[in-house]
Amino acid sequence: MTQPLSGITLVDLTHGLAGPFCSMTLRDLGAHVIKIERPGKGDDTRSFPPFSSGRSAYFAALNHGKKSIALNLKADPDRHIFERLLGRADVILENHRPGAMERLGYGWDDLHAQFPRLIYGAVSGFGHTGPDAKRPSYDIVAQARGGVMSITGEKGRDPVRVGASIGDIAAGMFLSQGVLAALMDRDRSGIGRKIDVSMLDSQLALLEQAIATTTLTGTPPKPSGARHPSIAPFETFHASDGLFVIAAGNDVLFEKLCVALDLPLSDDPRFATNPSRVENARLLKRLIEAITIDKTRAYWIARLGAAGIPSGPIQNVEQVLRDPQILARNMVVDVLDRNGRPAFKAAGNPIKMTGLGDPSVRSAAPDLDGDRGEILRWLGGKD
Repeated sequence: MTQPLSGITLVDLTHGLAGPFCSMTLRDLGAHVIKIERPGKGDDTRSFPPFSSGRSAYFAALNHGKKSIALNLKADPDRHIFERLLGRADVILENHRPGAMERLGYGWDDLHAQFPRLIYGAVSGFGHTGPDAKRPSYDIVAQARGGVMSITGEKGRDPVRVGASIGDIAAGMFLSQGVLAALMDRDRSGIGRKIDVSMLDSQLALLEQAIATTTLTGTPPKPSGARHPSIAPFETFHASDGLFVIAAGNDVLFEKLCVALDLPLSDDPRFATNPSRVENARLLKRLIEAITIDKTRAYWIARLGAAGIPSGPIQNVEQVLRDPQILARNMVVDVLDRNGRPAFKAAGNPIKMTGLGDPSVRSAAPDLDGDRGEILRWLGGKD
C-alpha cells in the first residue's frame, strides 16, 4: 500500500510533546521524519519515566519510526548537514521560543528565500505575534490561561488540569492540520507557507460552548463536574456498584430513556425540552438515580444500549487497554526495540483510511544520533 504521505520528508526540530505529537501523526500517515536532537542529551522526554531497559516509554510512544541525528546548529559542520537536509525536505517543524530560529539564521524569512518550496511549521506557547510571543509556556500554563482549567473540575473546588496534556496535544493536532493544508496548497502554487500555531490559541479553539455562553450572557461558565452545561441528562449516574455515564442528547433519546427506566418524565413540563432539563438537571439526576441505584452498571449499560441510548462505563487506562472495541480497531500497538522485539505499548493510529496500512506494531524509537550514518548516506555522502 502507498501511504498518503509517502515521499514527504519532514525535518523535525521539535522536542517535548506538541511538536513530536504532530510529527508522529504525519509519520503514521507515511512521512519520512528526521528528528534533529541536541548532541549529548537529545529530546527532554528521553529522561521521562517510566523506563524499560533504560529507555523511556514516553519518548518511544511519541517518536517511534522516526530517525535521529544529533546536530549542533551553532557549529558550521553540523549547519552544513542541516542545510543539506533542508534542501531535500518538504517540511520543517520547530517549537523553539520565537526569535530563536532567527538568531540561528533559520527563521522563516531566511529559509523561504533559500528554499521556497519548504513548509515551515512552528508551535509555541503564545505564537509568533502579540505582546507575549516570547514568554515561555508548558501545558498547564496553556490550560490555565486559555480558560480550560476554569471549567474543569467540581463546582466549588479548586480548578484542575485536564488529565491528558491537551494544551500540547491540541496544538500538535492543529499543527498537523496546517501542514497537510500547506502541502495541498503547495501542489497548486509550488510555494511553501509558514504555519504558526499557539498552544494558547488552541485552547481557545476547544471552548465552543464556553465562548458562546460567555458572550451571550456576560457570565463565564464554572466547573460542572462531569455534567454537560448545555445538555441533560449528560453526566455520571450511580448504579448499585458504582458510576456510569448516560448521554441522552435530544428529546427522542430522553423519551427512550424514560421508557427504559420506566420513569414517566417525558411529558413533565420540567423535563419536556432540553432547556427545561438543563434548568432542572440536579433534580433530574436524583430521579434517574433513584432507579439506577438498584442494579449494576453492567445491567444498565446493556439495557440502555439495547434501547439505543448512549451510555458506557468509566474505565481506567488498564481497562481501556483491554476493551474489545479498542482492540478490534488496532488502537493498542507494540513499539519494537532496536532488535525487533516488543518493548512498549502505544496508542495506534486513530485515522483509519482505505489504502493506509494499519500494522499492529511500530518500528523502534531512535537512539540519540542512532541514524546518523543512514541519514548521511541518504544525503549522498559523509560529513
